[in-house]
Amino acid sequence: MLLKERLAAEIPEWRERQRKLAKEYGDVVVDQVHMRQILGGLRGVKALVTDISYVDPYEGIRFRGHTIPEVLEKLPKPGKDDMPYVGGLYWLLLVGDFPTEEEALSVEEEWKKRMEVPAHVFEVLKSFPKDAHPMTLFAAAVLALQPESLFAKKYKEGLKKTDFWDPMLEDVLSLTAKLPSIAAYIYRLKYKDGKFIEPDPNLDWGANFAHMMGVENPEYKNLSRLYFILHSDHESGNVSAHTTYLVSSALSDIYYSFSAAMDGLAGPLHGLANQNCLYWLKGVMEKFGGVPTHEQMRQYAWDTLNSGQVIPGYGHAVLRRTDPRYKAQFEFALKHMPDFPLFQTAKVAYEVIPEVLKEHGKAKNPWPNVDALSGTLQQYYGVTESDFYTVMFGVGRSLGVTANTVWARALGHPIERPKSVTTAMLEEEIKDK
Repeated sequence: MLLKERLAAEIPEWRERQRKLAKEYGDVVVDQVHMRQILGGLRGVKALVTDISYVDPYEGIRFRGHTIPEVLEKLPKPGKDDMPYVGGLYWLLLVGDFPTEEEALSVEEEWKKRMEVPAHVFEVLKSFPKDAHPMTLFAAAVLALQPESLFAKKYKEGLKKTDFWDPMLEDVLSLTAKLPSIAAYIYRLKYKDGKFIEPDPNLDWGANFAHMMGVENPEYKNLSRLYFILHSDHESGNVSAHTTYLVSSALSDIYYSFSAAMDGLAGPLHGLANQNCLYWLKGVMEKFGGVPTHEQMRQYAWDTLNSGQVIPGYGHAVLRRTDPRYKAQFEFALKHMPDFPLFQTAKVAYEVIPEVLKEHGKAKNPWPNVDALSGTLQQYYGVTESDFYTVMFGVGRSLGVTANTVWARALGHPIERPKSVTTAMLEEEIKDK
């Protein structure tokens, strides 16, 4: 396997880099923890390490040091005007270098060899109540795959710590290979006729998802590739990424770890945010009977803020400019759906809301993030069931968190175990201050 050979060549050097930092510079102070951070969800505390991605406040997410525009330009593509192979992104996340077309396709071929979903997983999904949330089904399906874990089997047999990454890599390739089929099956089960559309062996990972969803417009294949790339990773501190890292640090296999992560992604403050953005835009259109004027949008935005609510899709904990992921989706929409009323409404929002938020004065970043437009694009292609959007988010997020897990095992990261303090201890800290 090309991917395994490349990782095996790189891992020893990375182990030595982190060993040296821990052994020779272990007492160097990197950051200070403030009271507001302890009581505020550890916001901004520098306590995790990942080389997979980093959020630059002004350039947005960087995958292995590369910006979104660079990634979309340099990754191999099926055709000139197509979005890149997702397999190429996975190579980049795992290895750190842009792949050749051969290397990108080698990942796609590995996924094709492993994409078959065991029959019992579908039986598990069919056993759920009809009103079960799609994320409940998605997390359960991942957990139902756990008996297939090679890592769990090898660990039980006795496996050297330095070899943990190898069966973990096998597991993450097998898991990610199956996720498009599982997600599409959940969609067909809940919202369509329940009949599974078999994957097409001639299609790549992202395009196959579009095919199995049953969306006939060929443009949706490109949107799927773009969507999964943009949602693949976002540092290690977000709930889904950190949950994967935390659970796997106990040497739980990737099926346990990723299933737990999807439980976190299902939260309204994490993966469900894209639904809230869509509802807000539709609320604007409903009130004004269609695409609003700039003044009507301004009025609706102020009404939202004055009622004590936030405008969903605007603002970001780290970013201080428009999210490049939003820009990539915006450019896609301008090309493929410029006259779609919901997109026109989102466009008016983009032209009005930042200024409203600046006047309001409480938003550190008044610009749109990735959630502000993702639902709108799905609506255009007929995927109107917004409860399902977080499942697609999860399919994309699997790429980054599983790449991180392989490297955590390769570098021998320990079990995560921070220390807690009591409220009385915190009060004692401030007595002399």
